[in-house]
Amino acid sequence: MRVTHLSTYHLFGGAAVAANRLHRALQKQVWADDFLESTMLVGVPNRLEAHKPELGVSYLANNFLAEQTAFGRFVAERLYFLPFERDTSVRFQFSPAKFGANLTFHPAIQQADVLHLHWINFGFLSIDGLQALFELDKPIVWTLHDQWAFTGGCHYSRGCDHFLSHCRQCPYIKKPGEQDLSYRVFEHKKRIFSKAKVHFTPPSHWLTQEGKRSALLRDFPFSVIPYAINQDVFRPVDRPEANELLNLPNTDYPRLLFGSANVTDARKGFNYFAEALILLHQQHPELNPEILIFGKGRSYLFDELPYTVRHLGLLITEEDIIAAYNSADAMVVPSLEDNLPNTVIEALACGTPVVGFRTGGIPEMIDHQQNGYLADVGSAQELADGIAFIMTHPNPEELRQRARQSAETNFSEEVVAKQYIELYQKLMSERVNE
Repeated sequence: MRVTHLSTYHLFGGAAVAANRLHRALQKQVWADDFLESTMLVGVPNRLEAHKPELGVSYLANNFLAEQTAFGRFVAERLYFLPFERDTSVRFQFSPAKFGANLTFHPAIQQADVLHLHWINFGFLSIDGLQALFELDKPIVWTLHDQWAFTGGCHYSRGCDHFLSHCRQCPYIKKPGEQDLSYRVFEHKKRIFSKAKVHFTPPSHWLTQEGKRSALLRDFPFSVIPYAINQDVFRPVDRPEANELLNLPNTDYPRLLFGSANVTDARKGFNYFAEALILLHQQHPELNPEILIFGKGRSYLFDELPYTVRHLGLLITEEDIIAAYNSADAMVVPSLEDNLPNTVIEALACGTPVVGFRTGGIPEMIDHQQNGYLADVGSAQELADGIAFIMTHPNPEELRQRARQSAETNFSEEVVAKQYIELYQKLMSERVNE
């Protein structure tokens, strides 16, 4: 059985990382189950990946001309949305999927027994391109990494519930109306889904419920299958070793970690983190944590924080990312909307407790006051309370052990890969019996 995963990116962004981790987990099953062959077809390579080929991963943009063509589709997609966008803050939060590649004749598609879709926007697949794949009549699994599949174009609805009936009056649009761009994209998806056979596999119960409630996907089958992580790689390591890798001093000060691909993304909640630190400083003057931040960000954002801040920048290698988790006493994830954040999975696998908002799939990962702390969404005070809970816990080692154990129980490669293999087999069997 040949499975081909489709992803715009390889290792850039949480969805791509999750897709690649599943691909790697499935490849490990080949030794035990020689019927399975996993391949990953990626839209464009990251520059850092260009010289690091990986087994079973091929790139649609595999030469200079193809890369320029892929970039052209990305630009065309953005330019198409430009006249509609409300402001620059939503520029990459809405995908009309007007432009994309024709993948139906690619060998990885032709040879596949099962097609497994992941995050396919930004010019990789258009809605018409999706329809062409549906018409190949191959079993299709689609792991939802956000809400895009069942909205009129947004990746996260941010409280809007129009997708429950029909998208319109879109808050992302400059001039929302009854038949605005979101309405037209929704109609286009409605037409292609009416004849499609897709099995959706969101990694969180939250996203599953959102999909099942939506007008577009409520009649499709769903299975909740979480993300997988290699726990031989993401694991607890000695703190001095982690500090040395990041050039951090060995101190007695506790450390808090905040990370995001883009710190300025409002959805990731940095402003709530900053407010919580101010409250912590006021209410617990005896605590003096050092703040570690990774991801793209502007230094002036950190100037108002009441504690010493070390901006680690973008962490490229897994070794650096693992070191960051192991250098911290707690990971803070104040996302306002999120599916099943890799940062939480990675932190738990490294034995680092997590403080986060009770939103999206995060409550499915954090056991309150067992391996972390859950705060009400938007409450900087409760976020500060959670940080204080971790920092003053009488047995921090117990918290770390519980964090690691929860990752081993819920996100192991073997457990996740087995669930997908059973689903692939079921879909193949159903197709034969049709």
